[in-house]
Amino acid sequence: MTQGTNDLRVGLIGYGLAGSVFHAPLIAATEGLALDTVVTSNAERQAQARAEFGADLRCAADADELWDRADDLDLIVVASPNKTHVPLATAALKAGLPVVVDKPLAGTAAEARDLAALADERGLLLSVFQNRRWDNDFRTLRALLAEGALGDVQRFESRFERWRPQPKGGWRESGDPEEIGGLLYDLGSHVVDQALVLFGPAAAVYAEADVRRPGAQADDDTFIAVTHAGGVRSHLYVSATTAQLGPRFRVLGSSAGYVKYGLDPQEAALREGRRPTDEDPWGVEPEALWGKVGSGESPLTGGGRPEPTLPGDYPAYYAAVAAALRGEGDNPVTAREAAATLDVLEAARRSAREGVAVTL
Repeated sequence: MTQGTNDLRVGLIGYGLAGSVFHAPLIAATEGLALDTVVTSNAERQAQARAEFGADLRCAADADELWDRADDLDLIVVASPNKTHVPLATAALKAGLPVVVDKPLAGTAAEARDLAALADERGLLLSVFQNRRWDNDFRTLRALLAEGALGDVQRFESRFERWRPQPKGGWRESGDPEEIGGLLYDLGSHVVDQALVLFGPAAAVYAEADVRRPGAQADDDTFIAVTHAGGVRSHLYVSATTAQLGPRFRVLGSSAGYVKYGLDPQEAALREGRRPTDEDPWGVEPEALWGKVGSGESPLTGGGRPEPTLPGDYPAYYAAVAAALRGEGDNPVTAREAAATLDVLEAARRSAREGVAVTL
């Protein structure tokens, strides 16, 4: 692992799925950032990190080791289990260090706003890793909306569906409220964030959350309906029990619609060990997977014109973080934006529990 003299030194807390598949490779691929320390108490994960990022990579068993050498670091990334996000982000900010936190930032919107206030008080960056803003389909849809290709959008359907009939266990599927598990706060964080970015604040929320799989403890099949203040209705689906996957996006406007199947390829590439620095261009999908824009007919029966999918660009997130730390750009995802997403998730949880629509 090579480190430039002017690189911003990053301490990464957590080396499970989020840390090893997403954060560490993207940090290492970002010009101006250097992965300095990985915090994990798991010896196998320490060895894995050094094997990929060099024998000189520092490893620590506990985050307290980072606070003890805060002057040697420029950024902390929190990629540990959800219940640790608030205490670790708080400790980092109090140590005088900017922070990136994996989604969800917190378990409640109030906690997220408290963290935002602490970051403001200390004059420090607090950013939330909402990588799905840089998915290929989302970038393409934003471009279509910017050029008015669909007219006035009336309904937005977004699906993040999987077929995983057997629970894997672990904290992500725990029924313990302290773990902040379940799909509502996991994949729901992505689809709600995307809807708010596209169509603005939520005015009302209705949700249905079910535990479908034998032995499952947390929601694994959830639907969220958001009425936006501007009039658009978003229908958002997250599921681990979908035997036949629907379109990733179906966006219906006054003059045309956009339908897109398939997931952005970047997560699969990262899981396979491919890196943005290895591939040029990165995040490109085959033409056969392009979505279609049209009206009056299903895209599966020949309706609509193929819309070239823009490349996915997860590296843009950390490039923006580096620029913000150097005073050369804005925070790409603010804590207050994350709090607005958590407002919706909390309303959805209440709606599903009580069987009512919740006004925000």
